[in-house]
Amino acid sequence: MEFIAKNLEDTAILADFFASAIKDEGCFLCLYGDIGVGKTAFCKELLKKIGVGQKVTSPSFVILNEYKGNHLPVFHFDLYRLEETGLDSILPELIEYSKEKVITLVEWANFGEYELPLDRIDVNIEYNFDLGENSRKFSFKARGSENETKLAKFKELVECR
Repeated sequence: MEFIAKNLEDTAILADFFASAIKDEGCFLCLYGDIGVGKTAFCKELLKKIGVGQKVTSPSFVILNEYKGNHLPVFHFDLYRLEETGLDSILPELIEYSKEKVITLVEWANFGEYELPLDRIDVNIEYNFDLGENSRKFSFKARGSENETKLAKFKELVECR
């Protein structure tokens, strides 16, 4: 399923609806897209919507940031610096944080795609210059039946707005 965000405000709205769809059960979310496309911006808005009061920053240099939301713990990974060779060093944590009742966000998931849990939601974010320099196309794909239910709920929330 695809959505267009014309600006950061639209991205915040998408993040709000997505947060509503996953806030009670959790989710393993893999984010894909070019540098600067808005992976971290989406994560920041999402974490704000689930009640993270701490400042949310990109985990590019620390690999993992941990937060507490209103309902569930949050683990925010960035695999950019690990690329394919360093993934083995954090693979046990990635698998551990793919359990229920946890929100795990993985930026630059393409660097670990074949090692990441199969039950997840993939989000690809692309520039959409046809509608302006701040416009983005978000493509969501569920992997696993529970995630299909979460995405269906998300889609319903977006379409009802």
